[in-house]
Amino acid sequence: MTTMATVAALLAVSAATAHAQDFEQGKVAFRKCALCHSIGPDAQNKVGPQLNGLDGRKAGTVPEFPYSDAQKNSGITWDEANFKRYIKDPKAAIPGTKKVFAGIKDKQEAGNLWAYLSRFNADGSEKQ
Repeated sequence: MTTMATVAALLAVSAATAHAQDFEQGKVAFRKCALCHSIGPDAQNKVGPQLNGLDGRKAGTVPEFPYSDAQKNSGITWDEANFKRYIKDPKAAIPGTKKVFAGIKDKQEAGNLWAYLSRFNADGSEKQ
């Protein structure tokens, strides 16, 4: 039994480390986004909307950002699956979007980016 408990503890630590690595790698991946988007306590709209509170937010709803009609009428509520589909090829996911970005094709990188973005509340604070 002691061996099983040790293995279970190691797996738990390994899973926690992998999650932390995903977040950190997502932070690195966000550098591709930072020219147009911001996130965190001081986030403001730039060329693209600020991304605080993205998880669960309806597309095209950040106040004072001039979204395309395509984005506003997309019917998307951001979650991991919708984000990954969108970030892979924004123009294919929402035809008519103003977003000029080739996309992130690597599934791991897109997942890491979601791990980072989804950690921020609407006020820019990090979820605990």
